[in-house]
Amino acid sequence: MEQPEVTATYQKLTKPDYTARSGRWKKHLWGYAFLVPAIVVFTLFLWMPIFKGIVNSFFHIDYVKGSSFVGLDNYKQVLDDPDTWKAVKNTLYYMFLCLIIGFWVPIAASIAISELRKFQGFVRISAYLPYVMPGVVLYGVWRWMYDPVGPLNAVLSKFGTESISFISDSAWSMISLVVMETWQQFGSAMLIYLAAVLSIPRDWYEAAEIDGAGVWNRIRYITLPSMKGLIILMLILQVIGTSQAYQSQMALLDGGPNKATLTYALHIVKYAFTSQDYGAASALGVLMFIVLGILGIIQFKLNKEEY
Repeated sequence: MEQPEVTATYQKLTKPDYTARSGRWKKHLWGYAFLVPAIVVFTLFLWMPIFKGIVNSFFHIDYVKGSSFVGLDNYKQVLDDPDTWKAVKNTLYYMFLCLIIGFWVPIAASIAISELRKFQGFVRISAYLPYVMPGVVLYGVWRWMYDPVGPLNAVLSKFGTESISFISDSAWSMISLVVMETWQQFGSAMLIYLAAVLSIPRDWYEAAEIDGAGVWNRIRYITLPSMKGLIILMLILQVIGTSQAYQSQMALLDGGPNKATLTYALHIVKYAFTSQDYGAASALGVLMFIVLGILGIIQFKLNKEEY
Protein backbone atom coordinates (compact mmCIF):
# COMPACT_ATOMS: atom_id res chain seq x y z
CA MET A 1 0.00 0.00 0.00
CA GLU A 2 1.39 3.38 -1.05
CA GLN A 3 2.27 5.86 1.64
CA PRO A 4 0.21 9.09 1.62
CA GLU A 5 3.39 11.18 1.40
CA VAL A 6 4.58 9.27 -1.70
CA THR A 7 1.18 9.59 -3.38
CA ALA A 8 1.03 13.33 -2.71
CA THR A 9 4.54 13.82 -4.06
CA TYR A 10 3.75 11.81 -7.21
CA GLN A 11 0.58 13.82 -7.84
CA LYS A 12 2.47 17.06 -7.37
CA LEU A 13 5.12 16.02 -9.87
CA THR A 14 2.69 14.75 -12.50
CA LYS A 15 0.02 17.44 -12.17
CA PRO A 16 0.36 20.20 -14.80
CA ASP A 17 1.68 23.39 -13.28
CA TYR A 18 -0.79 25.84 -14.79
CA THR A 19 0.47 28.64 -12.56
CA ALA A 20 4.02 28.30 -13.93
CA ARG A 21 2.75 28.15 -17.52
CA SER A 22 0.64 31.24 -16.96
CA GLY A 23 3.65 33.02 -15.52
CA ARG A 24 5.82 32.13 -18.50
CA TRP A 25 3.08 33.29 -20.90
CA LYS A 26 2.77 36.64 -19.13
CA LYS A 27 6.56 36.98 -19.03
CA HIS A 28 6.87 36.56 -22.81
CA LEU A 29 3.60 38.27 -23.74
CA TRP A 30 5.25 41.39 -25.17
CA GLY A 31 7.67 39.24 -27.14
CA TYR A 32 4.78 37.37 -28.76
CA ALA A 33 3.01 40.68 -29.38
CA PHE A 34 6.01 42.02 -31.33
CA LEU A 35 5.99 38.87 -33.45
CA VAL A 36 2.40 39.42 -34.58
CA PRO A 37 3.16 42.14 -37.21
CA ALA A 38 5.92 39.99 -38.76
CA ILE A 39 3.62 36.94 -38.83
CA VAL A 40 0.85 38.99 -40.47
CA VAL A 41 3.21 40.44 -43.09
CA PHE A 42 4.71 37.03 -43.91
CA THR A 43 1.24 35.48 -44.14
CA LEU A 44 -0.23 38.19 -46.39
CA PHE A 45 2.74 38.81 -48.67
CA LEU A 46 4.56 35.48 -48.69
CA TRP A 47 2.56 32.42 -47.73
CA MET A 48 -0.79 33.48 -49.17
CA PRO A 49 0.73 34.26 -52.61
CA ILE A 50 2.55 30.91 -52.52
CA PHE A 51 -0.67 29.09 -51.68
CA LYS A 52 -2.58 31.11 -54.30
CA GLY A 53 0.07 30.29 -56.91
CA ILE A 54 -0.21 26.58 -56.16
CA VAL A 55 -4.00 26.75 -56.54
CA ASN A 56 -3.77 28.81 -59.75
CA SER A 57 -1.43 26.25 -61.30
CA PHE A 58 -4.41 23.87 -61.61
CA PHE A 59 -6.66 26.43 -63.28
CA HIS A 60 -6.92 28.27 -66.57
CA ILE A 61 -7.09 31.84 -65.29
CA ASP A 62 -9.49 34.18 -67.07
CA TYR A 63 -10.47 37.28 -65.15
CA VAL A 64 -13.23 38.12 -67.66
CA LYS A 65 -14.99 34.83 -68.36
CA GLY A 66 -13.99 33.16 -65.12
CA SER A 67 -11.37 30.56 -64.27
CA SER A 68 -11.79 26.87 -65.02
CA PHE A 69 -10.15 23.83 -63.47
CA VAL A 70 -7.72 22.09 -65.86
CA GLY A 71 -5.88 19.76 -63.50
CA LEU A 72 -2.31 19.07 -64.59
CA ASP A 73 -2.74 20.53 -68.08
CA ASN A 74 -0.71 23.63 -67.18
CA TYR A 75 2.20 21.47 -66.04
CA LYS A 76 1.99 19.40 -69.21
CA GLN A 77 1.92 22.56 -71.30
CA VAL A 78 5.02 24.11 -69.77
CA LEU A 79 6.95 20.84 -69.72
CA ASP A 80 6.15 20.28 -73.42
CA ASP A 81 7.26 23.82 -74.28
CA PRO A 82 10.80 23.72 -75.76
CA ASP A 83 11.38 27.26 -74.47
CA THR A 84 11.05 25.91 -70.92
CA TRP A 85 13.97 23.57 -71.37
CA LYS A 86 15.88 26.28 -73.19
CA ALA A 87 15.30 28.53 -70.19
CA VAL A 88 16.41 25.78 -67.78
CA LYS A 89 19.57 25.25 -69.79
CA ASN A 90 20.29 28.99 -69.90
CA THR A 91 19.65 29.33 -66.17
CA LEU A 92 22.05 26.49 -65.35
CA TYR A 93 24.64 28.06 -67.64
CA TYR A 94 24.10 31.43 -65.97
CA MET A 95 24.47 29.87 -62.51
CA PHE A 96 27.66 28.11 -63.62
CA LEU A 97 29.16 31.34 -64.95
CA CYS A 98 28.24 33.19 -61.75
CA LEU A 99 29.97 30.45 -59.78
CA ILE A 100 33.25 30.40 -61.70
CA ILE A 101 33.39 34.14 -62.44
CA GLY A 102 31.61 35.89 -59.60
CA PHE A 103 31.52 33.66 -56.54
CA TRP A 104 35.22 33.84 -55.68
CA VAL A 105 35.63 37.55 -56.37
CA PRO A 106 34.18 38.80 -53.03
CA ILE A 107 36.11 36.13 -51.10
CA ALA A 108 39.40 37.16 -52.70
CA ALA A 109 38.56 40.87 -52.29
CA SER A 110 37.71 40.47 -48.58
CA ILE A 111 40.97 38.63 -47.87
CA ALA A 112 42.99 41.20 -49.83
CA ILE A 113 41.32 44.14 -48.07
CA SER A 114 41.85 42.56 -44.65
CA GLU A 115 45.60 42.54 -45.37
CA LEU A 116 45.68 46.27 -46.10
CA ARG A 117 47.37 48.47 -43.53
CA LYS A 118 46.25 51.79 -45.03
CA PHE A 119 43.15 53.11 -46.82
CA GLN A 120 41.11 50.03 -45.85
CA GLY A 121 37.98 52.12 -45.22
CA PHE A 122 38.30 53.88 -48.58
CA VAL A 123 38.68 50.58 -50.42
CA ARG A 124 35.63 49.14 -48.64
CA ILE A 125 33.47 52.07 -49.70
CA SER A 126 34.82 52.00 -53.26
CA ALA A 127 34.02 48.29 -53.60
CA TYR A 128 30.50 48.78 -52.23
CA LEU A 129 29.54 51.82 -54.35
CA PRO A 130 28.56 49.85 -57.51
CA TYR A 131 25.96 47.98 -55.44
CA VAL A 132 24.02 51.19 -54.74
CA MET A 133 24.01 52.27 -58.38
CA PRO A 134 20.43 52.35 -59.79
CA GLY A 135 19.70 49.59 -62.28
CA VAL A 136 18.72 52.01 -65.07
CA VAL A 137 22.06 53.82 -64.81
CA LEU A 138 23.97 50.54 -64.53
CA TYR A 139 22.47 49.04 -67.68
CA GLY A 140 22.93 52.26 -69.62
CA VAL A 141 26.61 52.52 -68.68
CA TRP A 142 27.38 48.89 -69.50
CA ARG A 143 25.44 48.97 -72.76
CA TRP A 144 27.71 51.86 -73.75
CA MET A 145 30.81 49.97 -72.58
CA TYR A 146 29.78 46.86 -74.55
CA ASP A 147 28.99 48.83 -77.70
CA PRO A 148 30.98 47.80 -80.82
CA VAL A 149 32.57 51.27 -80.74
CA GLY A 150 32.56 51.51 -76.94
CA PRO A 151 35.49 51.68 -74.49
CA LEU A 152 36.07 47.91 -74.21
CA ASN A 153 36.33 47.39 -77.96
CA ALA A 154 38.47 50.52 -78.20
CA VAL A 155 40.95 48.95 -75.76
CA LEU A 156 40.87 45.65 -77.67
CA SER A 157 41.56 47.46 -80.94
CA LYS A 158 44.77 48.83 -79.41
CA PHE A 159 46.02 45.25 -79.25
CA GLY A 160 44.94 44.49 -82.80
CA THR A 161 41.88 42.46 -81.74
CA GLU A 162 38.70 42.57 -83.79
CA SER A 163 35.59 44.17 -82.34
CA ILE A 164 33.46 41.83 -80.17
CA SER A 165 29.65 42.00 -80.11
CA PHE A 166 29.36 41.51 -76.37
CA ILE A 167 25.56 41.66 -76.11
CA SER A 168 24.42 40.85 -79.64
CA ASP A 169 26.49 37.68 -80.02
CA SER A 170 24.94 34.57 -78.44
CA ALA A 171 28.36 33.28 -77.46
CA TRP A 172 29.19 36.41 -75.45
CA SER A 173 25.84 37.76 -74.24
CA MET A 174 25.46 35.67 -71.06
CA ILE A 175 29.13 36.07 -70.15
CA SER A 176 28.82 39.83 -70.55
CA LEU A 177 25.80 39.93 -68.23
CA VAL A 178 27.63 37.90 -65.56
CA VAL A 179 30.67 40.20 -65.70
CA MET A 180 28.42 43.25 -65.35
CA GLU A 181 26.50 41.78 -62.40
CA THR A 182 29.69 40.58 -60.70
CA TRP A 183 31.04 44.13 -60.85
CA GLN A 184 27.84 45.47 -59.31
CA GLN A 185 27.05 42.76 -56.73
CA PHE A 186 30.39 41.64 -55.29
CA GLY A 187 30.65 44.62 -52.90
CA SER A 188 27.78 43.53 -50.65
CA ALA A 189 29.03 39.93 -50.39
CA MET A 190 32.56 41.22 -49.84
CA LEU A 191 31.48 43.09 -46.68
CA ILE A 192 29.96 39.89 -45.27
CA TYR A 193 33.11 37.90 -45.97
CA LEU A 194 35.26 40.74 -44.63
CA ALA A 195 33.36 40.66 -41.32
CA ALA A 196 34.07 36.92 -41.10
CA VAL A 197 37.77 37.41 -41.88
CA LEU A 198 38.15 40.17 -39.29
CA SER A 199 36.45 38.00 -36.65
CA ILE A 200 39.22 35.37 -36.88
CA PRO A 201 41.54 35.73 -33.84
CA ARG A 202 44.73 37.58 -34.74
CA ASP A 203 46.66 35.25 -32.42
CA TRP A 204 46.27 32.45 -34.94
CA TYR A 205 47.96 34.47 -37.66
CA GLU A 206 50.73 35.63 -35.33
CA ALA A 207 51.42 32.05 -34.29
CA ALA A 208 51.49 30.97 -37.95
CA GLU A 209 53.94 33.79 -38.81
CA ILE A 210 56.21 32.74 -35.96
CA ASP A 211 56.18 29.19 -37.36
CA GLY A 212 57.22 30.57 -40.71
CA ALA A 213 53.89 30.30 -42.56
CA GLY A 214 53.61 32.50 -45.63
CA VAL A 215 50.58 34.46 -46.81
CA TRP A 216 49.18 31.62 -48.91
CA ASN A 217 49.58 29.08 -46.09
CA ARG A 218 47.83 31.41 -43.65
CA ILE A 219 44.94 31.80 -46.09
CA ARG A 220 44.82 28.07 -46.86
CA TYR A 221 45.03 26.72 -43.32
CA ILE A 222 43.46 29.52 -41.23
CA THR A 223 41.28 31.92 -43.24
CA LEU A 224 39.43 29.58 -45.59
CA PRO A 225 38.73 26.82 -43.00
CA SER A 226 37.40 29.45 -40.59
CA MET A 227 35.04 30.74 -43.30
CA LYS A 228 33.88 27.29 -44.45
CA GLY A 229 30.37 27.53 -42.98
CA LEU A 230 29.81 31.03 -44.37
CA ILE A 231 31.14 30.04 -47.81
CA ILE A 232 28.71 27.10 -48.00
CA LEU A 233 25.82 29.31 -46.88
CA MET A 234 26.68 32.02 -49.43
CA LEU A 235 27.06 29.38 -52.14
CA ILE A 236 23.55 28.05 -51.52
CA LEU A 237 22.14 31.58 -51.36
CA GLN A 238 23.86 32.46 -54.64
CA VAL A 239 22.46 29.36 -56.33
CA ILE A 240 18.98 30.31 -55.14
CA GLY A 241 19.43 33.96 -56.11
CA THR A 242 20.85 33.29 -59.57
CA SER A 243 18.10 30.77 -60.31
CA GLN A 244 15.61 33.65 -59.98
CA ALA A 245 17.55 36.14 -62.11
CA TYR A 246 15.73 37.94 -64.88
CA GLN A 247 16.12 41.69 -64.40
CA SER A 248 19.30 42.30 -66.40
CA GLN A 249 18.34 39.69 -69.00
CA MET A 250 15.03 41.45 -69.57
CA ALA A 251 16.26 45.05 -69.35
CA LEU A 252 19.26 44.67 -71.64
CA LEU A 253 18.33 41.93 -74.11
CA ASP A 254 14.76 40.73 -73.35
CA GLY A 255 16.02 37.16 -73.45
CA GLY A 256 17.92 37.57 -76.71
CA PRO A 257 19.82 37.27 -78.90
CA ASN A 258 18.07 34.17 -80.21
CA LYS A 259 16.85 33.40 -76.65
CA ALA A 260 20.44 32.99 -75.45
CA THR A 261 19.67 34.90 -72.22
CA LEU A 262 16.14 33.60 -71.66
CA THR A 263 16.33 32.49 -68.03
CA TYR A 264 13.70 30.47 -66.17
CA ALA A 265 12.40 33.45 -64.19
CA LEU A 266 12.19 35.57 -67.34
CA HIS A 267 10.30 32.70 -68.99
CA ILE A 268 7.76 32.89 -66.15
CA VAL A 269 7.44 36.64 -66.59
CA LYS A 270 6.83 36.24 -70.32
CA TYR A 271 4.16 33.58 -69.72
CA ALA A 272 2.41 35.78 -67.17
CA PHE A 273 2.65 39.27 -68.65
CA THR A 274 3.29 38.72 -72.37
CA SER A 275 1.11 35.66 -73.04
CA GLN A 276 -1.12 36.43 -70.02
CA ASP A 277 -1.29 32.72 -69.25
CA TYR A 278 -1.26 33.01 -65.48
CA GLY A 279 -2.05 29.35 -64.89
CA ALA A 280 0.99 28.16 -66.84
CA ALA A 281 3.15 30.84 -65.20
CA SER A 282 1.96 29.61 -61.80
CA ALA A 283 2.86 26.04 -62.76
CA LEU A 284 6.37 27.18 -63.66
CA GLY A 285 6.58 29.01 -60.35
CA VAL A 286 5.50 25.94 -58.40
CA LEU A 287 8.16 23.83 -60.10
CA MET A 288 10.78 26.43 -59.17
CA PHE A 289 9.41 26.54 -55.61
CA ILE A 290 9.89 22.77 -55.28
CA VAL A 291 13.47 22.89 -56.56
CA LEU A 292 14.41 25.85 -54.35
CA GLY A 293 12.75 24.16 -51.38
CA ILE A 294 14.99 21.14 -51.89
CA LEU A 295 18.03 23.42 -52.10
CA GLY A 296 16.94 25.09 -48.86
CA ILE A 297 16.75 21.72 -47.12
CA ILE A 298 20.22 20.84 -48.42
CA GLN A 299 21.55 24.15 -47.11
CA PHE A 300 20.04 23.47 -43.69
CA LYS A 301 21.56 19.99 -43.58
CA LEU A 302 25.00 21.24 -44.61
CA ASN A 303 24.95 23.97 -41.97
CA LYS A 304 23.03 22.08 -39.29
CA GLU A 305 25.79 22.62 -36.75
CA GLU A 306 25.47 26.40 -37.21
CA TYR A 307 21.82 26.50 -36.03
